[in-house]
Amino acid sequence: MNATTPHEAGRPRDVYTHGHHESVLRSHTWRTVENSAAYLVPHLREGLAVLDVGSGPGTISIDLARRVRPGRVIGVDASADIVAQANGLAASSGVDNVEFRVGDAYALEFDDDSFDVVHTHQVLQHLKHPIDALKEFRRVLRPSGVLAVRDVDYGGVLTSPSTDALTRWLALYRDVHAWNGGEADAGRHLKAWVRAAGFADVTASGSVWVFASDAEREWWGESWALRATESSFAAHAIESGHSNPDELRRISEGWLRWAADPDGWMLMPHGEIIARG
Repeated sequence: MNATTPHEAGRPRDVYTHGHHESVLRSHTWRTVENSAAYLVPHLREGLAVLDVGSGPGTISIDLARRVRPGRVIGVDASADIVAQANGLAASSGVDNVEFRVGDAYALEFDDDSFDVVHTHQVLQHLKHPIDALKEFRRVLRPSGVLAVRDVDYGGVLTSPSTDALTRWLALYRDVHAWNGGEADAGRHLKAWVRAAGFADVTASGSVWVFASDAEREWWGESWALRATESSFAAHAIESGHSNPDELRRISEGWLRWAADPDGWMLMPHGEIIARG
């Protein structure tokens, strides 16, 4: 198939490959500090001011808020609808030291030196100019503040059993992600990006998500079965010329077969950065 580039198609600077379909939001609500930001825990303490960029449905932000009370957490996201949902979740959870606002990662509406921690999870992979965003994060960090960044690296995803459908899904996902202006292998680039943004004290680590139990496979597999045909990913795959509805349906069916297979297993590696200065 002939695929157009984001520039040729007149697409905006940054496009969120997943979109905000229900299947995407359902997967995001699983995220907590424990399973998605454990590397940051040693740097958290009561009273900190935390900014969570790309906060999505807000589950990580709310978890951070519980850990830094009486400090405050502000989550920013580009989607007004998602911000409203996150504020609703915070209210229903009884967490009153967190708030969510619409914001732009490249132009944060905060003064210099405003936060003790700037955290961002699965965001830089979607940005065409991640170093510019990191420079903005550095601007709003206090001189002794901590930057915490975590992103997946799709180049290291491992799946068993290895099926044609999921092999094709991974290649297609990487193509669509690139067409949208992002970097699917962001995890391996985080250290270089953070250093290029001016941070001098940089510690790199890594961790993985593993989906192996019956419940994990059902949750993750069914989520991606819907994404493959109904989310923005599907629309972008077709619009870019990288796929078609018949292939996406086969990929969706492949996810369901994998989810039902008791031998099914998937590992997704992540790069992590703690940086100062």
